[in-house]
Amino acid sequence: MKNTAKHQGLRNQLAKLLEEKGITDKNVLEAIKTIPRHLFLNSSFEDFAYQDKAFPIAADQTISQPYTVAFQSQLLEVKKEDKILEIGTGSGYQTAVLCAMGATVYTIERQNELFKKTSLLLPKLGIRPKKVIFGDGYKGLPEFAPFDGIIVTAGAPFIPQPLMAQLKVGGKLVIPLGEEHQIMTMLIRKNETQFEKHEFGEFRFVPLLENKN
Repeated sequence: MKNTAKHQGLRNQLAKLLEEKGITDKNVLEAIKTIPRHLFLNSSFEDFAYQDKAFPIAADQTISQPYTVAFQSQLLEVKKEDKILEIGTGSGYQTAVLCAMGATVYTIERQNELFKKTSLLLPKLGIRPKKVIFGDGYKGLPEFAPFDGIIVTAGAPFIPQPLMAQLKVGGKLVIPLGEEHQIMTMLIRKNETQFEKHEFGEFRFVPLLENKN
């Protein structure tokens, strides 16, 4: 579990690249500089960890491209101690970025293999989300709602109703919508019944799977 000055240099370069690509939130860029992405990857990918690319992880899933992680994190506009629900813990890298940004993170993963692996990895790295839960992301976590922000890290064919219900008024839901290709979509809850919708172009994600548990 080495994290050397060389790794730090590569992270600084990655943050600079993301800034050139339009990431302006200093909180996001600092988190990218802090979190050792190479430790979230299979060791065979370690040399490529700070490229702006997605890589395979266990259970046919991927670790998202750093730009995608940074883009989604920036849309959330995280303030210190904001309560954030993450749907799809995956490798734990996005979780770690949100924690580094000062969020109180609740994260849910439905692939048991990934859930077990990531639950062990995060504390080893000194990263402590509030809850790491094995469950169905489509249902969210009503017992811990409402949330300041909800981030979905897999492509969803539709916006799950329970997630909309678990958002605070003024809160943001960031979700990639679509089957083959996804449109990054943000909903802002205006009041009990109204949501404002924004779209931010095309991204590619693995699908958000349902009823696996």
